[in-house]
Amino acid sequence: MQLTKKLAASLFSPIPISRDRAIAISERLAALSSLSSSLEYLSQHRNFEPGGLNDWEIMKKTPESRVPAIQKMTNAVSGRKTTLAIHASRVACSIGMLLPGNGKWRAAGNLYLGATTTVLQARHRYGTDGADQVATQVQAVTGLARLGVSPQVKDALMWYLAIQANMSYAASGWAKMAGTMWRDGSALPGVMRTRTYGWERAYRLTQRYPRASKITQHSVLAMECLFPVVYLAGGRLTRPMIAAAGSFHVANAFVMGLGRFMTAFPAMHPMVAYTTAPKSLAVVADRDDRMVKTALVLLAGGVTAAGIMATQRRSRAVAGWPTSRTVTTRYGNVLTYDAGGQDNPDRPVLVFNHGLASTTEHFAWMVERLAFDLGYASVTYSRAGYGPSKRLRETPYTVQESVDDLEDLIREALPEDRKVVLIGHSLGAELNRRAVQQLGDRVAGVVYLDPTHPAQLVRSDKQRKGSEIFTESLMLMSRWTKLGTGALLGRPDWVNDLPAAYRKKVFAHYADSRLWSAAAQEWEAVREELESYTGTLEPVPVPGLVVAAQLTVDTDPEQLLMYHDIARSHESADQHGEVVVVERGGHDSILTDPRHTRTSTELVAEFVRNHCTPGAPAAVKKTDENPSGKVGDTK
Repeated sequence: MQLTKKLAASLFSPIPISRDRAIAISERLAALSSLSSSLEYLSQHRNFEPGGLNDWEIMKKTPESRVPAIQKMTNAVSGRKTTLAIHASRVACSIGMLLPGNGKWRAAGNLYLGATTTVLQARHRYGTDGADQVATQVQAVTGLARLGVSPQVKDALMWYLAIQANMSYAASGWAKMAGTMWRDGSALPGVMRTRTYGWERAYRLTQRYPRASKITQHSVLAMECLFPVVYLAGGRLTRPMIAAAGSFHVANAFVMGLGRFMTAFPAMHPMVAYTTAPKSLAVVADRDDRMVKTALVLLAGGVTAAGIMATQRRSRAVAGWPTSRTVTTRYGNVLTYDAGGQDNPDRPVLVFNHGLASTTEHFAWMVERLAFDLGYASVTYSRAGYGPSKRLRETPYTVQESVDDLEDLIREALPEDRKVVLIGHSLGAELNRRAVQQLGDRVAGVVYLDPTHPAQLVRSDKQRKGSEIFTESLMLMSRWTKLGTGALLGRPDWVNDLPAAYRKKVFAHYADSRLWSAAAQEWEAVREELESYTGTLEPVPVPGLVVAAQLTVDTDPEQLLMYHDIARSHESADQHGEVVVVERGGHDSILTDPRHTRTSTELVAEFVRNHCTPGAPAAVKKTDENPSGKVGDTK
């Protein structure tokens, strides 16, 4: 009994660590991480050679930064010999940092290791991980602390790193908690069966002992989510929490091969121990804790700024354009649409339907070319729940609702005698296909831009597996953006590829919870239908064009077969059916990248001119098939 009390007292007692001791331990653990990193790169130097994983002649064609000064600096250190020389110097510096001593020269060593990790970040696009980023943070803090004369400055820096440690664990834990895989116990087996981080023996253990596997996962969740409790109970929880976190990183190193994590993250633990120790201990009696108040003030300011930013983006997202109009559908939904181009009654109106988790502005390049350069009348609209359009129907969403809304939009926004060409991307293309029967002779043609096929989750293993990840991602984005985290999102590169006038509005949509909530609602209904699809495509009695992205069909050949299936549904009604693949185009880049969009747009213009306009030549049914899918090949 006495022994148990002693063990409990030892385990649940503060860690009496001094300022200098905490800095010394942290910098040495970070140096071990840098040493391991550079030795790994040196041992895999063939990756820097022509054709290697990190061949700079290839990587520099897609720079991570658009800032010329950063690109110039990255180029300067990215030559093969230069990179290897820097890593050799990092090995020497890291070994030096492991030696005894407490001199000012250690500040230079810390800062050199952190700086070289930063400048080589773009060079090592494939190979860096979170451990390198954490080690850089530790080395920056310890280096500056070594240079600092004032104990108050050192304490502020150490508090900064301790707060970073708490944020790292808590953010990781609560992000896991928001999903389902860590809560239902499927995350660990899922990781263990992957080629990158998996281990067959560990996977088999999770299958043999599912209860123990689930308890392990829940323990990890508890440790990460509750890590900040180390600041409760006068530091008596510091030892068990640090021990749990350290054990987690050691396990990751041996099971998942994340060796650098074993030293990088624990390098922050001495700072946690120093800042949690009660000031009644002599070694921390003079610790300056004003950084805590400063951090709370900055947090309050950040939350306020994020709220203001979210409000501004929401206003921009729901405002529509100055010329936007609205129609109310049979369900009471209010759809916002924009009309453009020349009102030529001899030409059909082009009606654009965007994809899932997308916006009408994705069609910006295409609409500007077709409507403003070629003079086609056009209509773009946001489906109910997206952007400025409102979903007011109170019953659960169905896919048919969006089809009916599209029909109501066309009948109310356009004259009765005007024909339309339905142009849709991804899910929008499938909704258009379903609307053809309801619109009857109003439809002059259908254009499918890398479309959804109703059987894709049945016929394609890749699509079926991807849908599970997509479902989880949509749910997480919807939840987190509702909490205001959209303010933390960076602008994706594809947004910068759009015309300049559209970028702010598109990014406002992307960072706003409305887009993700609408997408999650749609996907729930769409996925249920796709998973249970058993039929065949009905004949579509109008000309059809399928514009496929090469990256889509290259990564999943079944997609190409399904695209030809769509084309055949038009041919079975004695109409023109065609599949054309855009070289190097991706699912979204055939719309957002101006190079690929130009190709897509010219294909659409040619199709509308030859097959959907009065006086166009009659369709000729093809009897020979060429399903290769190369650009220009048709079916």
